[in-house]
Amino acid sequence: MEQLEIISWQTLDTLKAAATKVIEVIGDLDTDEHMSIFCYIEDDYLELFYSELDANFIRHYEDEDEFYKAIETRKNEFGEEDFETMNYYEGDENFGDEESEEDLDGFDLKDDEEDEDY
Repeated sequence: MEQLEIISWQTLDTLKAAATKVIEVIGDLDTDEHMSIFCYIEDDYLELFYSELDANFIRHYEDEDEFYKAIETRKNEFGEEDFETMNYYEGDENFGDEESEEDLDGFDLKDDEEDEDY
């Protein structure tokens, strides 16, 4: 692995635009103040590291194995492997419950007589 410090985000943006394929984006500048973009350009495996607080850099990885290990390491550093979706409606036990006979906005879900009219 080789690392080169970069001052301008424009340089990183130019490399990102030239990338053959972006493999993974880890982090977010708006919430985390840093972001890594893992991509490759032809046969070169690169990490483009953006930061609002630290130095920006480009990392070049020797091979694909080292590249994918670096992705997992970066996920661990940024805490993304622990991310779990929130169950916002966990407390709404009857929400969307078809067996519930609750009258929602004046409509009875169990009224079969109206179905015969159509």
